[in-house]
Amino acid sequence: MRVLQSLSRGLRTLDLLREADEPLRLTHIAGELGVRKSNASHILKTLVAAGWAIQDGTRRYAPTARCGARHTLSDVVACKERCRPALESLVAATGECAHLAVLVEHRVWYVDKVESTLPLKVDHPIGALSPLHCTALGKAFLAFGKAGIPPVLSRYTDRTIIERHLLARDIATTRARGFAIDNEEFAQGIRCVARPVYDIRGDMIAALGISGPSVRIDDRRLEDFGALVRATVIVPEDNPP
Repeated sequence: MRVLQSLSRGLRTLDLLREADEPLRLTHIAGELGVRKSNASHILKTLVAAGWAIQDGTRRYAPTARCGARHTLSDVVACKERCRPALESLVAATGECAHLAVLVEHRVWYVDKVESTLPLKVDHPIGALSPLHCTALGKAFLAFGKAGIPPVLSRYTDRTIIERHLLARDIATTRARGFAIDNEEFAQGIRCVARPVYDIRGDMIAALGISGPSVRIDDRRLEDFGALVRATVIVPEDNPP
C-alpha cells in the first residue's frame, strides 16, 4: 500500500497534540516528526486552517474539539483506504481526476485523490479546503450528511448559487437524484459530480467524486458520470441509512 507521507505526518502531528498534557511548541513537534521547522510549520498551519488545531497566545499548538468528534482520525484513514480502489476505478473509467474529502466545519477537506493522465485536468491538492455550497463534494454533505447550509454563501462564478432558498431546492434535487453536481459553480470551466460515503453506522463520513474540464464534460457526460459515481461500489460495501 502506498503511504502518503504528508498525510501520515499530519495525522502523527494530531496524535502528538492529543497525547500532550499541554500545548506544544513548533520546535518540539518538528523534533518528534524528524522534519525541519518549516515543514512542521506548514503541517500545523494546514491543521489550523482545517479546524483540527489552534495556536494559542504563546504560539504553542493544541488540538481542537474536532479531534474528539464522532469520526476519529482512524475512521478517516480507514475510509481513505477502502475508497482508494473506487477512486482508481473511476479514473480508469472516465479519464478524469477523482477526489475524496471529509467535512471540516463549513468546508470540505481533500484527503485523497487519483490524478487524470490527460494533459488538461483538474487538481485539488490533498489538504486543500473548498466551500460546501458550490462544490459537488460539499453539496453531497449538504444533501446526504448532517452539514447545514453555511451562514455565508460567497460567489465564485456567475453560476454560484448564493440565494438560500435556491440552494435548498438544489439540495433537495441532489438528494432525489442520488449524486451532487458542480456545474462550473466553484471554478469556471470545471464540472464535478460526487456521492456520499457512509460508515458502518450509516452516517456519512466522506464524499467521493470526479472532476474535469467542461470542454470534455458536456451535459450528457455530466449525468453519465453522476450515475457512474452513484453506482460505484465501496469496499467493504456502504451501509446507507
